[in-house]
This record gives sequence, structure tokens and C-alpha cells, in this order.
Amino acid sequence: MTLTGATPETVRHALAGGNALSGADGFAGELDGQLVRDVLGREPLFFDGETWSHDSTELAEPQSLPAGHVREGSELTRKLSLPDPAPVSLDEGVDGVRDAISESIDAIDTEGLAVAFSGGLDSALVAATLDVPLYTVGFPGSHDIDAARSAAALLDRDLTVLGIDRDALEAAIPEVVTATGRTNAMDIQIALPLYLLAQRLSEDGYRRVALGQGADELFGGYAKVARAPDDPRVDADTVRGARREMVETLPAQLERDVLTLRAAGVEPVVPLLSDRVVRAALELPGEALVTDRGERKWALRLAARQDLPDRVAFREKKAVQYGSLVARELDRLAREAGFKRRQDDHVTAFIESVSG
Repeated sequence: MTLTGATPETVRHALAGGNALSGADGFAGELDGQLVRDVLGREPLFFDGETWSHDSTELAEPQSLPAGHVREGSELTRKLSLPDPAPVSLDEGVDGVRDAISESIDAIDTEGLAVAFSGGLDSALVAATLDVPLYTVGFPGSHDIDAARSAAALLDRDLTVLGIDRDALEAAIPEVVTATGRTNAMDIQIALPLYLLAQRLSEDGYRRVALGQGADELFGGYAKVARAPDDPRVDADTVRGARREMVETLPAQLERDVLTLRAAGVEPVVPLLSDRVVRAALELPGEALVTDRGERKWALRLAARQDLPDRVAFREKKAVQYGSLVARELDRLAREAGFKRRQDDHVTAFIESVSG
């Protein structure tokens, strides 16, 4: 087992200077007798005593190494933290985001690659300039399938649709639970469509999948960010502060998603989470994240107009668990199995029952 995601020299330089966005774009592993993990946790890393692995299923009692930390012996030390730059102007911020995203996507090796395409801004922006196949997943009649079809038509691209059914959904639950080590309803609702899509990609001969992950967190895509400081779900008293809270949730989310995709035999490619894009996003002023009219991800939408028609760039889209109808169908499976909505977290109880 070795260091993954970056060269040893790059990581040593980042750690020595406390440079969290050094251009490594995610790393984890052993370096100079220490365990290390990048600031956003883009690469998973687990330890159990003196043993470590990128795969939690290989350890008896895995503990996740916190993002931005090193572990030497039994000591955990935070070495990397996200910068908090002063905001630039709206125009400068949009230009910076546009350039960073273009550079990040242009650097992608397209061999063996497909795009997970939901028809929303984030995945469409990734897909727009990549000459690779587009795949979408969902239950028949779902919002994501309809949105993906309409966006693919606007981009004049072919689309492969993976329509899933409840048997496939239920059969995948134990596999996703094993891969992620999680049973809570929200995590499994999000991971299931990723897993089923990755299975299909693997069957079709693809080994890598490009996703639009990170855009909501970086660019102010959540309603609770837009409502700061009045939304009790965030502690910050500004939109920029609330956005930072969301960015700090990424390590746990990425760990789940990476483990899910790898369990199906596919590696994630996340250009919107490259160091250059993260740096450009952190420089945005509050009004570039959420306008005074409540329009979210504003800078990203403006930047996307270079490559996307407005009908896609300014489209609102549901979260994957709702847009794919996976959350609805899991709820139905749980209730049919005797887990009633009146009991606490009935979907999680159902997931635990079918995953052993």
C-alpha cells in the first residue's frame, strides 16, 4: 500500500508549507512513516491500530483518518486547513471560476471514461466539453431521467438510460452497506443510484466515471446557505460562512461516494473538486453564491454559459435521492416490509434488517 493521488514530493511540500490547495487534487496514504490525507478527504483512508487501508472492509475496526490530518504512531495532528481568502469582485470571481473549471476538465484523461449525467447544471458542465458517453439512472418517470433526456437533447448528445426497479434496489442495499459501513437512510439513498450506475458502467467496460460532485457545497447550492443567518441548520451569520460549513461536510460525503463507486469497480473523476476550482470558489463574494433574489450558485451559472445553453445553466434540479425516486421507493419497500412511518427512522430500520 502506498500514497495515492499525488507524488511524495508534492505532499511533503504541501505539509511543510501548510498549503492545503497545492494542486495535488486529493491524496491519502503513508508518507515518511505517517498516515496523511488531503484537506477535503477526496481519497479515503482508514486505520486500525498500526494497520491501514484505503478500503474500510479490509480492517476489523476501521477508523477514518480525518481530512487534513496526519497520524504518526497514535497521535493525530491537523496539518492542513482550507484557506479563507478575502472575496474578489463578482466579475473577477466568475472569470476565475470559468478558467479554473476549463483547466480542470481539459486535464482529464478520457480513456475508459463516462459521465454520470443527471441533466442538471453540475453534471452538464462536466459533460459539455468531454467527448465521452453520458449515462443516467433512475426509476421510470423520474425527474432525473426526464431532465437528463432534455439536457442531452439540448447538448446534441446521446444518452444511455439505466432504468432501475425495486428488486435491483433492494438487492443492492447489503452491497452498499458493506462498502460504506453505513446504514442511515440518507447515506444509503444517495449511494444506491451511484452504485447501480457504476455497476452498469463496469458491465459496459468503463472503469472511470466523471461526476459533478462538490458544486452545491462550493458554490452555494443549498437552501440553508441561501437563508443564512436565519436558517437554524447553519451556525454562520453570512452566506460565505454557511458555504464554508457545507464545504466542511465534503470529507464524509466523498468517503461514502468513493467507497460506493469502487465497490462496483469504477473510479470517480471529480473535476469540480480540483484544487484550482476549490481555490476559485473560496474567493467568491456572497452575492456570487446567492443573489439578493435568492438565486443560488450564481457565479457557477454565469461561468457555465460559456459551454451550456441557458436552459441548462439556470436549471434547478432535485437532489439525486429524490430526482431518481430512490428515496420514495426505499420508503415504500420499508413500509411493505412492516416498518411504519410512525416509528423513528423506519427506512434506516429497514436497511439494517436487509443488510444483516
